[in-house]
Amino acid sequence: MRTVLVTGPGGAGRTTLAAATALAGARQGARTLLLTTQSSAPEAVLGVRPGVAEPAPIAAAPGLHAHRIDPADRFRQEFLAFQERAGAALDLLGAAPLDEDELTELPGSESFALLHALRAAHASDAWDLLVVDMPPAAETIRLLALPAQVRRYLRRLLPPERQAARALRPVLAQLAGVPMPAQKLYEAAERWERELAAVQRVVDAPGTTVRLVTDAGPVATAALRTLRAGLALHGRRTDAVLVNRLLPTGSADPFLAGLSGIQQTALKALREEFTDIPVHEVPHLGRDPQGVEELGALLDGAAGTPPPAPPADDPWTVEDRLASDGLLVWRVPLPGARRDGLGLVRRGDEIVVTVGRFRRIRTLPSALRRCTVSGASLRDGALEIRFTPDPGLWPRTASSD
Repeated sequence: MRTVLVTGPGGAGRTTLAAATALAGARQGARTLLLTTQSSAPEAVLGVRPGVAEPAPIAAAPGLHAHRIDPADRFRQEFLAFQERAGAALDLLGAAPLDEDELTELPGSESFALLHALRAAHASDAWDLLVVDMPPAAETIRLLALPAQVRRYLRRLLPPERQAARALRPVLAQLAGVPMPAQKLYEAAERWERELAAVQRVVDAPGTTVRLVTDAGPVATAALRTLRAGLALHGRRTDAVLVNRLLPTGSADPFLAGLSGIQQTALKALREEFTDIPVHEVPHLGRDPQGVEELGALLDGAAGTPPPAPPADDPWTVEDRLASDGLLVWRVPLPGARRDGLGLVRRGDEIVVTVGRFRRIRTLPSALRRCTVSGASLRDGALEIRFTPDPGLWPRTASSD
């Protein structure tokens, strides 16, 4: 399955172009599902209300289905299930259970509902193309990093070794004021680990790419450069930039001609910045598109076709320069990154890389754990972290007599 995550700065029209991308895929013969959390915009664009309980077929576009995720309903289901599983502990605490009709969703519920729907769509094996109308880009980057981050927290706080349960039990008892069975805690952690790992497999799959939607404004290039670097930091591949609402050139109206000139300047800057990925122009229709026919006029064949999936390799690669320079180099692709926004810290067997407001923590490969960090540089859109073998830890070759 190919998965296209459509995002961009707020207000750039990502929901409309997510629907247009899904429509283009269906017209090329792919069984296509559009996932969205928006309630009104998809209905206005498609001319039909997306299904909530299950995906709804779009009659005017054979092969296309749309599904609107209901974060409030998902939150109620998850909370009630948790309340049932934790019933014994809650009884010990004297807690009064909450009824379904008094539950309202909490901040962040939409993110978890979206990840759950993404995993469920992949598990169904009913689709060739999944197009997801994501939140604004900065939020999307944090959302896609969430499964790996939570799994790391679980491993640190609840290590899988069963012996740790003995040490945790008195601590939890002091915190809660009642005996807490460590077995139940570990069972919950194992269940969370399985669910998060399933979501992470979808997010990390080679067939999952991100498509950035932007207006052609004076700050578009700088904004997308930062966002692309944040996506790359977490291993997310940007497959295209869609420049939305472009006015026609050559207007006799001075006002429209001036706006068009500003857009063309921004479009040129975007093409110069994103030389390695397609930058597609999306025309302004003079109004918001309504119905399948107007939606289909936004993207041509090339813009609506996701590129082939790349090989399933880790983009962070280790280069062996021991023979020539006595170094190992960990190469981290960061297109769009700038030196003044980079940060690098080693903590034990982990490395912390910061790009602007985005941060990622990764465990070092086994060979690099026996090295010290000797420097780093940013070259040609990649961060190269240099490691020097530690003589006290690096295996020694036998000397000949």
